[in-house]
Amino acid sequence: MTTYSLMKWTVEDYHRMIKAGILDNRHVELLKGEIIEMSPEGTFHRFLNHRGVKYLRSILGNEAEIMESHPITLLDSEPEPDITIVRTPDTLYLNRHPYPEDIYWIIEIADSTLNKDLTEKKTLYAQFNISEYWVIDIQNKMLYIFQNPQVNDYQITKIHQEGVINPLTFPKVEIDVKKLIALE
Repeated sequence: MTTYSLMKWTVEDYHRMIKAGILDNRHVELLKGEIIEMSPEGTFHRFLNHRGVKYLRSILGNEAEIMESHPITLLDSEPEPDITIVRTPDTLYLNRHPYPEDIYWIIEIADSTLNKDLTEKKTLYAQFNISEYWVIDIQNKMLYIFQNPQVNDYQITKIHQEGVINPLTFPKVEIDVKKLIALE
């Protein structure tokens, strides 16, 4: 019986493929050394992403950079979260993507990707000590908040459909859940 092993790609390999044009016109991301095709973005997903970014920018002002569907660099991964809240100034990212130490929190918007976002991505972000990870569940109109990463998982899970939440990094900032998940 022949056994096969999957070849894992490094972030450097991935960047070389992008630079060489191998991945042109492909919507992919690098996750744990594997190049994964991303799900197509529906119209409501795009709307919710855009509206969430506008809302967070209006609240956070110059306290943080709000990135919309751009890569972040982890050891063996380069995912493209829907929304990433990172430290300023924006010139930090002139020649690189944000690293874990730059990231305040990540938001994924889940429609067809809910299971992946609540399992694989949650584990990945916890492994790299992203202090806070949020998932907007489009179908059920809920916001999952994961905090306190420990090894491969988050120790705190909160689920909201309404109310005001305060991100760990900016405890005085109040975010209206209904506005974030487009119910208002």
